[in-house]
Amino acid sequence: MRTALAAAFVSIALLQGPGHAETRVPETEAEIALSFAPVVRDAAPAVVNIYARRVVAAARSPFADDPFFGPLFRDFGTTQPRLQNSLGSGVILSPDGLVVSNYHVVGEAADIRVVLADRREYEADILLADEESDLAMLRLRGAEGLPALALRNSDELEVGELVLAIGNPFGIGQTVTSGIVSGLARSGAATGNARGWFIQTDAAINPGNSGGALVDTKGRLVGINTSILTRSGASNGIGFAIPSNLVARFAALAEAGATEFERPWAGLNAQAVTAEIAEALGLPLPQGIVIAEIHPESPFAKAGLRAGDVILSVDGFEVNAPQDLMFRLSLAGVGSRVEVGYRRDGEELSAQVSLDAPPAPGPAEVVTVPPALPLGGLAVAEAGPSVLSALGLPAGTGGIVVLDPGPVGGRIGLRQGDVILAINGAPVASAADVARAAGENRRTWTFDLDRRGQRVRLGARL
Repeated sequence: MRTALAAAFVSIALLQGPGHAETRVPETEAEIALSFAPVVRDAAPAVVNIYARRVVAAARSPFADDPFFGPLFRDFGTTQPRLQNSLGSGVILSPDGLVVSNYHVVGEAADIRVVLADRREYEADILLADEESDLAMLRLRGAEGLPALALRNSDELEVGELVLAIGNPFGIGQTVTSGIVSGLARSGAATGNARGWFIQTDAAINPGNSGGALVDTKGRLVGINTSILTRSGASNGIGFAIPSNLVARFAALAEAGATEFERPWAGLNAQAVTAEIAEALGLPLPQGIVIAEIHPESPFAKAGLRAGDVILSVDGFEVNAPQDLMFRLSLAGVGSRVEVGYRRDGEELSAQVSLDAPPAPGPAEVVTVPPALPLGGLAVAEAGPSVLSALGLPAGTGGIVVLDPGPVGGRIGLRQGDVILAINGAPVASAADVARAAGENRRTWTFDLDRRGQRVRLGARL
């Protein structure tokens, strides 16, 4: 398989023994005719086309949240629920029909049809889907003996390696494009639902390629194509793929019967160490991420880390962005232990961190205002670990957090994640305070809020 790539270069390396190679120009017609065809022949049958249909909710009136115009324009601009079709690709991971694709291709789909390269068709069910990772695992009904791709350890990838992207761009049929690994550990650059750690490639990826395979020169899956950076909507050589190691984690969970992807809770806020931060902290190089805030119940705090520490690695892999940290924790999974390397006061240290899900709040910690009261439907809870994790709030957030503003609270302007500081001028210290204030018989209301670090005051007349 390795010699199948000779035509891509001006020279050919003939392996003659460990550590020794001879480089020469292709000479014979057979050498010049070598191509990617054997790789495609092995890998392409395991890449499928996916057709999904989902029900799209009715559009809301632009005046829906307005306290004055809302009742007047209740039916203005609304539409009936409709079916939306989506097209994408997927990869068969096992002969019995385990398929991986993107969440944005099949997530919340009412009907999924999968078409193989040999034109066989199967209905599919979603086993496990996660919007943040943009991955979904499917099971083809009644499938057996299907071609499947082997997964390569994506941590072995190097920048410059040749890769092929296989998918169904624009619905024209299965298409293969070639390129190289342009970058690793890309975070914050991809578009769409996915957030985290990506492989960057210049192999052409276009709409319809989502969920397709990125394979190496031996036909092994190294990533799932998920998005591109573009201004025109077409490929311009900057594409991103979800690493195969995360795909392997999802596949193992799906096979074990998991119905949701549970991430370990870090319980800290951190930022990448820039040159300025490195100079301020006396670091030799701008490496790692510095902990800005850490929750007292964080597993990192329990392992001895504190604000100001610089996390350098997890299980031996460098960490240079918060997304790197979450990627490594997600691979390890809830219930595992990881070795974290960090720097404190010029000394490099390590700690064993036990990973777990955020502690769940008890039923009494969540308060929902009864529908009969003026703020009926408003749901709040204390800013505990599970609330911070679920809403993506900073680790240092405290107070009473809005879980659901309810219909009236939504019209007033309350948002999920708002921290209520005071209602009608009375400080709020507990969820019970909110319940008491919500029962007041009054027409004018004021809310003092902390909205992700900004002070906000809302006023309304009901």
